[in-house]
Amino acid sequence: MRIKDALSTFQTGKKKTRLTHSLSTVWSENAEDLSGINYYPRPQFRRDNWFSLNGWWNYAINRQKDRPDSFDGQILVPFSPETKRSGVNRKLQPGEYLWYFRTVSLNDIPKGKRLILHFGAVDQRCTVWWNGKKLGRHANGYLPFSFDVTNYLKEGDNSIWVRVRDDSDASSHCRGKQKLQNGGMFYTAQSGIWQTVWLEWTPENKIENLKITPLYDEGTVRIEVELTTPAPMEIQMLWERDSYCHYVDENDFLLETGNFSRDFPLPDFHPWTPEDPFLYDIRIVAGEDTVDSYFAMRKFSVDMDSSGYPRLCLNNEVYFQNGVLDQGYWPESLYTPPSDDAMIFDISKMKKLGFNMIRKHLKIEPLRWYYHCDRLGMIVWQDMVNGGGHINMPFLCYLPTLFPSVTRRVKDSAYWLFSRRDKRGREEWLHAAEQTVKLLYNCPCIGLWVLFNEGWGQFDALKAEKLVRHWDETRLIDHASGWFDQKGGDVCSIHNYFRRLKVVRDSRPVVLSEYGGAVYHVEGHSYSDQTYGYHQCRSEKEYKKIFWEFQHTIEKLRDRGLAAAVYTQLSDVEEEANGIFTWDRKVCKVE
Repeated sequence: MRIKDALSTFQTGKKKTRLTHSLSTVWSENAEDLSGINYYPRPQFRRDNWFSLNGWWNYAINRQKDRPDSFDGQILVPFSPETKRSGVNRKLQPGEYLWYFRTVSLNDIPKGKRLILHFGAVDQRCTVWWNGKKLGRHANGYLPFSFDVTNYLKEGDNSIWVRVRDDSDASSHCRGKQKLQNGGMFYTAQSGIWQTVWLEWTPENKIENLKITPLYDEGTVRIEVELTTPAPMEIQMLWERDSYCHYVDENDFLLETGNFSRDFPLPDFHPWTPEDPFLYDIRIVAGEDTVDSYFAMRKFSVDMDSSGYPRLCLNNEVYFQNGVLDQGYWPESLYTPPSDDAMIFDISKMKKLGFNMIRKHLKIEPLRWYYHCDRLGMIVWQDMVNGGGHINMPFLCYLPTLFPSVTRRVKDSAYWLFSRRDKRGREEWLHAAEQTVKLLYNCPCIGLWVLFNEGWGQFDALKAEKLVRHWDETRLIDHASGWFDQKGGDVCSIHNYFRRLKVVRDSRPVVLSEYGGAVYHVEGHSYSDQTYGYHQCRSEKEYKKIFWEFQHTIEKLRDRGLAAAVYTQLSDVEEEANGIFTWDRKVCKVE
């Protein structure tokens, strides 16, 4: 074990003073349109009649629950007030309220239509009003929500008010890597609207939900449609030069639920792989409503190889998943990708470096990010967003790093050890996990759900695994990534930063779900003079040498039973300068 590196890591981030630098990516520096992000936000469930509400809103920050009499200025939605891109650059503190206001001009209100107000994500808790009428509340900083505003519409200007509270790590809510006092492996807390806000016209009777399940072994795809009221419907599937159309009448719906479900054969179907990411287009036409989507024929499973090692499989073939950890942070915009091209850049560059999988770490991205993974060919391991009380660093980080074998004997029903005493907080996490599965179910790229990471807010992982498998039988599960393994899930998940990489024997496929983390500070492209990571490199040459030595080691371990690996990480994030790319994405350290 590299004791010196481990001890250095424990101490990093404790300095009281540091020099920080303001960075930006080219997608903000070269942006011709600074009015916001205005492409369709939900590629997995598309309608034509929509318009974006991104752009300049009025804002105010105060400690009053009542609407402010004046505003502090304007904020560029969907960027958080803590970001440079928002134009605000101010941190929302616990106990403060962040207010948003804008008007929407409606010159014509069509009859027989409903108007739906959508929010991609608002961190952390918010209340929304339309024309002074309270629409409702939402609590979870990572999941989308919507309100039907039809009954409150008027011709001319309509007003929208949004009130936000965010206590970040001062609460037990789901928060990912956010911290009010950033440093080391924890990053600047952000708040407020950070994904697209948009309006959508729909018919009175509309398609409420679409669920698509590829049944690879059967050569079929299961289509499940939920309508407001059962009505005649067409299902159209399009691919290459062929097409398929199925007409559904009202008698085809399940009488008890009013929903439709049927398995459609796909003879000689085209499988999806990262090397050949083939997608089928699908259109659902129900009365006056039309929704476009897509799906892929692929299967994630576990099987034994010819040498007796348990392996991860794609489409019933052993497939080594060579992954990279991705926090999804940006210097000028934190959680919000600065543009569509920025998301494509990250995914494409990782593919060019030989990675076929990204582990999305403790964050849920905008739905367009998953769409790009689907169409470009990138498997995704999706983390659930962690919550709970204050992280007990000595128990959850230092002890497992020094004595990893100890953690295998700790039961996660000891809630006090994992800062999970609050029953309401545990229930909140389970609800968020269910909604995460529902949100991303139709994304072909999702191959594995990561329930808990390094014990942060972990509790009853075996029970959580059972629930997630009930919600989604088509993906694999890592129930405890890193340590505090409860002997469940589909993989034996190991984090190793300070020891010689090796493969342990287990009945489950063995994956290095985190390794690497070598640090190289690139002058002029780094956030701080203070760096955090797991092996300090003095030069670019040394970083390249260590990175490629890691890759060669992983290649050798594949022959000894290693089923997947996740290198830390895609890019630097603030002090954590252990990325393949710098935080501003301007320098690739291994090219």
